[in-house]
Amino acid sequence: MKMTEHELLEVTGGAVTATLINSIARGITTIVDLGRSLGSSIRRIVSNKICPID
Repeated sequence: MKMTEHELLEVTGGAVTATLINSIARGITTIVDLGRSLGSSIRRIVSNKICPID
């Protein structure tokens, strides 16, 4: 099936796909994990509960 140029210009698709939603959710999860890690590091430094490196 061949489409004319006019028909190709009329083609519309969904802007929100499952892949887009999945990548946004993964990005949010990554940011939350980084925040937890940073918060834990700051808490350990402030409370002076850092494991000694020998």
